[in-house]
Amino acid sequence: MLLPEVFLIAMVIVFTLPYLIWRLAKTDYYAPLVVVQIIVGILLGPGVLGKAFPDYYQFVFNPKVVLMLNGIAMWAVMMFVFVAGVELDLVKAWRYRRESVVTAALALGMPLLFGVGAGVLMLTMEGWLGSMGRPWQFVLGVGMSCAVTALPILILLMEKLEILRQPIGQRILRYASLDDIAIWGVLALILLDWDRVGRQGFFLAGFALAGWFYRKLMQRIPQEDRWYTCIIWLAICGFSADWAGLHYMVGAFLAGAVTDQDWFQQEHMDLLRKHLLLTVMPVFFLSTGLRTDWQVGGLMVFVAAGLLLLASVAGKLAGLHVAGWILRWQRGEASIIGWLLQTKALIMIIFANVLLDKQIITNETFTALLLMAIVSTMLTVPVVTPKLARLKELIFRAD
Repeated sequence: MLLPEVFLIAMVIVFTLPYLIWRLAKTDYYAPLVVVQIIVGILLGPGVLGKAFPDYYQFVFNPKVVLMLNGIAMWAVMMFVFVAGVELDLVKAWRYRRESVVTAALALGMPLLFGVGAGVLMLTMEGWLGSMGRPWQFVLGVGMSCAVTALPILILLMEKLEILRQPIGQRILRYASLDDIAIWGVLALILLDWDRVGRQGFFLAGFALAGWFYRKLMQRIPQEDRWYTCIIWLAICGFSADWAGLHYMVGAFLAGAVTDQDWFQQEHMDLLRKHLLLTVMPVFFLSTGLRTDWQVGGLMVFVAAGLLLLASVAGKLAGLHVAGWILRWQRGEASIIGWLLQTKALIMIIFANVLLDKQIITNETFTALLLMAIVSTMLTVPVVTPKLARLKELIFRAD
């Protein structure tokens, strides 16, 4: 069979199977379509489909088809991270800076500490540290994976809960926005290569200068030209960051972070995010599933995932309860915000993909992190929905 035909068979599987499961099984309450797509990506990977039907797996997902899928996945996730960067609202974060900084710091710092502890424990066993990773990179990477909040998926879930445009939704977006900056800053630190520090310094200096010119240009050109210009800007930033050794994902986020959301209509940004999830992100989920591995031992991978989930959930809730005590929140408020900020799928998976690309973690560690991200995200809506029903007045609190 010709390569284009096999590629299209793979695309049919990628788009059909998750949709049918999501629609027929009516999983939307505990597993939105995006979560089902990630799970199906794992099932289609070498750890499940590859072992159950090796001949079929090698036929459909042969190296040439995988290379084509990876190209689509790379651009899809760059676009998605770019949109996440655009959606940062630092103006509102500054307006409510005490509350925002205290909450964001504890929401990130506490699960980071818990995750670092889990990472140290994992280092005592073989098979988790990547061939090119140093222990401090591994521990910090695992810790940050436990602390991550997936801003784009958080937006989708808050839309489902009908609180996105309410005061509590805007508050949570402020906290997640500040944490997003810290997440990508820590990733840049982990990827810092002292052999290429000159190149990386050149990139950061060049980005600052180019970003200034880019912002001036975007303010002067008509809106219909801004979309095309920002796509060119994204490609340039992604290439430059990767050339410097910081990974194209760091470049994609920076490209979005210096792009003002006010330059575009809000409904257009919402549509772009939804269209990316519809048209190309399922390919990224598949390519993510193709990276899963269980060679350390299936049981140990699940044990590691459980440890990471415990560190992530306990750390996030502990951090938010401390923030609530400092800021004198109402009873139950910290729990609602903590569970919503617990949403991890996508950004954590992207974060872990970068660590895997740089061989800081192994495929087995990546699989454990992936399982943790899926479960933590699936818990969000079922846990938060009854809490919001009991405490409806919190929805309208602005600070």
